[in-house]
Amino acid sequence: IIKSFSVGDGDMFYIDHNSDNFSIIDCYMDYYNKKEITSELKSKSDNKGITRFISTHPDEDHLQGLKYLDGQMGIVNFYCVKNEATKDDETDDFKHYCALRDGEHAYYVSKGCSRKWMNIGDEERGCAGINFKWPIITNSEFKEALSAVTEGTGFNNISPIFTYSVENGIVVMWMGDMEHDFLEKIKDQVDWTKVDVLFAPHHGRESGKVPDDILKKIDPH
Repeated sequence: IIKSFSVGDGDMFYIDHNSDNFSIIDCYMDYYNKKEITSELKSKSDNKGITRFISTHPDEDHLQGLKYLDGQMGIVNFYCVKNEATKDDETDDFKHYCALRDGEHAYYVSKGCSRKWMNIGDEERGCAGINFKWPIITNSEFKEALSAVTEGTGFNNISPIFTYSVENGIVVMWMGDMEHDFLEKIKDQVDWTKVDVLFAPHHGRESGKVPDDILKKIDPH
């Protein structure tokens, strides 16, 4: 089961895997919905051996409520792109993002990375079927994006591109809030595969429009 929460202008998802895995992607909660959403997440993940949190990028509409969520659930598998993002106006949730990003439970994602039980299963449990297609950490465009977030700008473009798929199931792709102009620069560096569902980057805004030639390659239903 893949759920996209209706949380206004932000993004928040979970995957209730058909295995001993549970994945949360981004966080956007406020005073009015945080108890209800967190209660659902706790209930759905209660019988899972592995729960992971994937943070696409440190904008407030993808991390608001993160400190509360961690306090309620205890995030022990925090996935993100390795970065040194800063902000002039640091919210409590951004500070908590930085603590998780730099903490002992962080796992830094990049193209082709592998991890038990993200995409490697064993006799103990099956894998979650999550695979990262971007970033290539040596890519010059990505390095420029990393430099920008260090200066406190351009957070959207450190978003990873990743898919969820299992045998005989659908293929789903996330791009965080990656912007159109950045996608144009890196599109030849990504191994595009056909997908069933694409969650549109940058909430479907024109600034995140996926180039037509990429859409033809991934051909989402």
